[in-house]
Amino acid sequence: MVQAVQGAKVVVTGAGGGIGAALARRFAAQGARVVVNDLDAGRAKAVAEEIGGPAVAGDASSIVEEARDALGGTIDVWCANAGVGRDGGEPGEPLREEDWALSWDVNVMAHVRAAHALLPEWLERGGGRFVSTVSAAGLLTMIGTAPYSVTKHGAYAFAEWLSLTYRHRGVKVHAICPQGVRTDMLDASGSAGELVLKPTAIEPEDVADALFEGIEQDRFLILPHSEVADYYRARATDPDRWLSGMNRVQQQWEATR
Repeated sequence: MVQAVQGAKVVVTGAGGGIGAALARRFAAQGARVVVNDLDAGRAKAVAEEIGGPAVAGDASSIVEEARDALGGTIDVWCANAGVGRDGGEPGEPLREEDWALSWDVNVMAHVRAAHALLPEWLERGGGRFVSTVSAAGLLTMIGTAPYSVTKHGAYAFAEWLSLTYRHRGVKVHAICPQGVRTDMLDASGSAGELVLKPTAIEPEDVADALFEGIEQDRFLILPHSEVADYYRARATDPDRWLSGMNRVQQQWEATR
């Protein structure tokens, strides 16, 4: 058992399946009281009934107060897990503004709005935990999906900013950055996901394992795929070489389409 989460009051957004459901189950198994959030009320209810917690359906940006009430007035851990993947169109194709706007709103601003609502209480009592499900795309990038890659960089940057700003005041922040995970989002990622992500894809439960190991070790950056650290290091050390390598992947993908 992880002592830091025993008895904690937890909210997991986007928890009707995939990584979110795995996180909700793991927190509940560790003795936490968990609110299950999802846009799909039926899926949220099913997971909530399984783990013996309340379900709060709706947009992750707007459910902080309802979730707080469901937990008796306090939230100790917020898992900003809800996310969307949109390809946004390629240069030369019609720009789909709505895909960019949705990606920005769900992948970044939902985190910002939740933190804005949570921080006053956390700072007053000197404690709270914000878990951001980012993606390796937020550290690196992903071919074929500019809105996802760009907004996941934004999600990582916001988590990083939260940590450096509030860690001395008791706020713990974790950024989870997996590559492929066997979820509906991976299934919907098309040929790019098939090429880049599926060969090394892991289960949602593996992501939960990595998070809880990171909580025990008090680590900000959670890498369920350990090789991402090497890619991140290579990107920072020699950006042009790294970009050339990624461009070769892009060309390989184009050749299969």
